[in-house]
Amino acid sequence: MARVALNSDCAAFTGGATEFDIPAATVRELITALDARFPGLGDYADRRMAVAIDGEIHQDAWFSPIGPDSEVVFIPKIGGG
Repeated sequence: MARVALNSDCAAFTGGATEFDIPAATVRELITALDARFPGLGDYADRRMAVAIDGEIHQDAWFSPIGPDSEVVFIPKIGGG
């Protein structure tokens, strides 16, 4: 089960919770599980957040694997131009 950490941008979806455990083998599964648990959060995270899995940041991580003891942190995407 992955340990998930969210920043305060997501607090409106979670009732203030910022850390919890969610079973998922890929980021796509994790986002789907987040949306089922906290409606709207999955879409928000998919569009506006980058994902760090065990300290490595991914911008487009849908199929990135998540280990059973991984730490997954959602952080705001960095825009550029």
